[in-house]
Amino acid sequence: MMRPYPETLARWHELVEKRDFTGLDDLLADDACFQSPILHTPAQGKAATAMYLRAAGFLLVSGGKFRYPNEWWNETSAVLEFETEVDGVIINGVDMIFWNADGKIERFKVMIRPLKAVNLVHEAMKKLLTQGLPKP
Repeated sequence: MMRPYPETLARWHELVEKRDFTGLDDLLADDACFQSPILHTPAQGKAATAMYLRAAGFLLVSGGKFRYPNEWWNETSAVLEFETEVDGVIINGVDMIFWNADGKIERFKVMIRPLKAVNLVHEAMKKLLTQGLPKP
């Protein structure tokens, strides 16, 4: 028997495909948490999680090379393997997404490799977050 595809995951893919993350506020739980290898501690709350996801979306997705070649999911979580390229550096990683019974994302955890990619993303995210994202 085939499980129904999770609505939360479909909505996330739609944001990524459109390269438009303005719909994040409707998708995130108020107590959402964002975890990343570039953060010492998790970012807590909807506003902080949205800020990091918008910046990461701009950095990793907007160049047009981003794709999810594999995904694994169940009723309340998913692991999405991604690949992209930024400034000539191939970035490989996973997005681990956990949502509640209302379909709102409660935790979004990102892991990336190789080390060169982690360093590039760290510097680029720092710049984006201090200077601000370009307007769409």
